[in-house]
Amino acid sequence: MLHWKESNHGKTALLIQGARRIGKSTIVKEFAKREYMTHILIDFSKASSNVMALFDDLSDLDYIFTQLQFHFKTQLHEHRSVIIFDEVQLQPRARQAIKHLIADGRYDYIETGSLISITKNIRDILIPSEETIVNMYPMDYEEFCWAMGDNATVPLLRTAFERRMPLRDAHRKLMRDFRLYMLVGGMPQAVETYLETRNLSSVDAIKRNIISLYLRDLNRLDNAGKAANMFNAIPAQLNKNASRYMVSNVIPGEKTSRVTNLVYELGEAMVANIAYHCDDPNVGLALTKDIMRYKIYACDTGLFVTLAFYDKSYTENIIYEKLLSDKLNANMGYVYENIVAQMLRSAGNELYYHTIKKADNKGYYEIDFLLSRSNKLCPIEVKSSGNKSHKSLDHFCEAFSNRVGSKYVISGKDLRKEGDVLYIPIYMTMFL
Repeated sequence: MLHWKESNHGKTALLIQGARRIGKSTIVKEFAKREYMTHILIDFSKASSNVMALFDDLSDLDYIFTQLQFHFKTQLHEHRSVIIFDEVQLQPRARQAIKHLIADGRYDYIETGSLISITKNIRDILIPSEETIVNMYPMDYEEFCWAMGDNATVPLLRTAFERRMPLRDAHRKLMRDFRLYMLVGGMPQAVETYLETRNLSSVDAIKRNIISLYLRDLNRLDNAGKAANMFNAIPAQLNKNASRYMVSNVIPGEKTSRVTNLVYELGEAMVANIAYHCDDPNVGLALTKDIMRYKIYACDTGLFVTLAFYDKSYTENIIYEKLLSDKLNANMGYVYENIVAQMLRSAGNELYYHTIKKADNKGYYEIDFLLSRSNKLCPIEVKSSGNKSHKSLDHFCEAFSNRVGSKYVISGKDLRKEGDVLYIPIYMTMFL
């Protein structure tokens, strides 16, 4: 945000987009207090009809600015004030006005929004080109550590990763700490509740409220309820360990080709992370992206864990405690996969995977994630068990030997290197 302010000098508005309840409004207000003399925040989820109507006619900007200053009892100063359009998707004409407001040049502008790309919200407006768009995600592991009062762990982990240094005795505690992050998640309200109560059932109640909010949003996106059903079924679909999301299992009789737009919207709304199949893995992963073959992960693994037990009215603390101590009799593989997807996506990576049909045509070898680094591919296999085998990784590297660079196995085990494969603990995923 600071880079935008210092480098753009008012030539673009900053648009921060992300899922709801990830703290967009909070961070924008704090930024405005620190970096500007004054600011006006217009929350379009509760703005008055008079304020909403100001953007219907842009012929007199002086009138608009005067009305805003009187309404919000705040004086604006040229080049030293910022106007914030919060939840801007609820007033599309305000977003369209950005073009003219930027040309006017008196003030800076920041927009925040969720589900911004929904067609009905932008159908009748001209999307401004004068926007710098930044994606915001749930709190990552480093931010979670900061919230817990820990500023040392992640820098130390980075050093250990760069030196390829096992953590040995410290690893068990680090895994327990990371599992806590997986369970609480990165939604600020959930993290705040945990810090206040240290009670995972209380955190679960908060996460259920957020999930309910997402489901209501998705039902507005798709009146037939297909998008909401697809979001709800994320844990069940990953648990099947299939090579793709099976739409017909979630929506009987539905075809993959008919929900492609909904999958896209789930990703654009940032409530889900979509990993697409790469048919011919190479440095340009997007060149052979198969939009009909994909996996869907929840945007936040804390929400994912609650979704996994959504059939119950609440998730008992005993389940959380067993998950925390890694003693629950459940396959943790899909939880590990979701957190790896979340960490890779938060670091700015698009998600791709690849499958190779087995010689007997009975199943597939699957590379869970593919990264493109320099002129090489970096295949990743995610494992929840202590099993040292990595057949999928081996078959992939044999099939594409001239394209492969670093090879990773991510698991709950300590860092080690065997041959040309680097085994890394899941909490180091952020450094890839």
